[in-house]
Amino acid sequence: QVQLVESGGGLVQAGGSLRLSCAASGRTVSDYTMGWFRQAPGKEREFVAAIKWSGGSIRYTDSVKGRFTISRDTAKNTVYLQMNSLKADDTAVYYCAAKRFVQYNYWGQGTQVTVSS
Repeated sequence: QVQLVESGGGLVQAGGSLRLSCAASGRTVSDYTMGWFRQAPGKEREFVAAIKWSGGSIRYTDSVKGRFTISRDTAKNTVYLQMNSLKADDTAVYYCAAKRFVQYNYWGQGTQVTVSS
């Protein structure tokens, strides 16, 4: 089992920045891919970014490219999502997830990000 706990959400003005953290515990995640997803009110959950725990295979959804950066600290077993130039459309609950193969099967509880315009 892998436990994921997100933190760092909050209220920020448009154009501002936030850094989300996802602390992983339980079994080793060294062979996992870690992802960030978000779900806005009335919308389906969407992929935001992903990184292999090894540090490779970084991917972003088009709407956040150039604004968001995913990274990980292996010593702290933590994945980060640095979010800059935030827009009102970025308002959502952000979830951290982990997968070893095809499907993300471990999820955190989510952290709310609200961007005021």
